[in-house]
Parts: sequence; structure tokens; C-alpha cells
Amino acid sequence: MRAPERPTFESEASRSIYQYVERHGTAARHRIREMTSLSPERFRTELEGLETKGYLEEDGGTVRLALDVGSVEEYATDDGTYLIRPGQNRDFDGLVGAIRDVTSRESYVVAESVAEQLLYEDAVTRHNTVESRVFFVATIDDEIAGWVHLDLPQVEKLRETAQLTVGVRPDHRRRGVGDALLTRGVDWAEANGYRKVYNSVPATNDEALAFLEDHGWNTEGIRRNHYTIDDEFVDEVLMAYTF
Repeated sequence: MRAPERPTFESEASRSIYQYVERHGTAARHRIREMTSLSPERFRTELEGLETKGYLEEDGGTVRLALDVGSVEEYATDDGTYLIRPGQNRDFDGLVGAIRDVTSRESYVVAESVAEQLLYEDAVTRHNTVESRVFFVATIDDEIAGWVHLDLPQVEKLRETAQLTVGVRPDHRRRGVGDALLTRGVDWAEANGYRKVYNSVPATNDEALAFLEDHGWNTEGIRRNHYTIDDEFVDEVLMAYTF
């Protein structure tokens, strides 16, 4: 388990290959080769170099980002079991659906922005010289029940802090899923050298604020009238967990 390092490239060809895959989340090997216009031998050498550095991985002709963010964990409850694992591009639709399910019922503006960003970029993970993001998802019967997301700036002065969002579909709450997701995200951040994670929540979202407070998060500040929700001005509460 490690934090993504800022990628470096040996050539413009390797940069182009990586950026194409990073932009699309996954890409067919033959499409990447067509895009680069490299000879088969040169393309193979550049792709193998990126795989050796741990930037990309290939499975059956599909190339994807190779972000090492942890393993699959299984949790047992009285109602059955659920898994928490790193999010992958195949989770895209379920992940967006889970975020929208949560944000349609309660005010969570930052999470809404995350969903819109996913839709705009059409990729779950991102890792470039500006930013990285990782997701862990909770699954029940192979369906996305919840998520925890970490936005990881690559700018040097911000590399020790990360923005975190977390949510669980209403039908899957009261089973410890939210606790396990938040713990997974916070533990990952601590293990990878971050000194603080933060979240922003509308002051009217009492349940979310109480959830974070119960897990040791503190209020760092309030931005007055920051949101407009249902035609009313609402304060933003800045929450943080410091290691």
C-alpha cells in the first residue's frame, strides 16, 4: 500500500502513452498504438517501460493505471457480508449511482462535485502531475453500497493533506459500512504519510456532521452563507482529522 508518486517519463512517447490511458481510465492496447503512430517494436518497448515502473498494467489487451492502494477486506454482520476494496474503472456506473443516491436525499455538495467530475472525465482513478484520486468502495452482492474518496494534490505544498468524501446508500446504513469505509480511507492516508484529511459539509447536514464528530473529526472553520440550497443561504462547515 503506497501513495501514488508523481509520474516521470523517459521520453515523449512514454508520456503520450501514459497520458492517453490516464485520461481514459482504461484503453485498448491497439488503440493506444494507433494513437502514438509508433512502430510495433518501439511501442512495445515504451509500454513495457511504463509497466516496469509500475505506472500501467495490462490484462488481455486492456491497459489501465496501476495504482497500488490496498487489498480486498471482508466484513461480516448479522445481515450478511460486505467487501471493501479499491475502486476500479468497472465500478464507474455504480459509483456515480451511489453518490447521486446519497446526494439526492441530503446536502453533500462536495460529493456532488466529485460525481460531476467523474462524469466529465469518464474515469474513476486519476494520477498525473497535478492531482491523483483514489476510491475505496463497499460492495454487497457485487453492487456498490458506498464509497470513500481521497483527492490527493500533487502540488508540493499540498502533498501532506487530502480531501476525503464518504457516503453510504440509505438502504445499506446501520450495518457499519460507513464506519469501515471512513476507517479505510483515514488509515490509508495515515499509512502513506498524510498529516491531515479534510471534508466540507453543509451546516444543515446534521447526520454527516455527527458521523464525523463521532469518529474524532473537528471543526476547523465555518464559511458563512457559502452554499445556496433550496433558495436559502447555508454555511459550510470545514471538518478535519489530524494525525
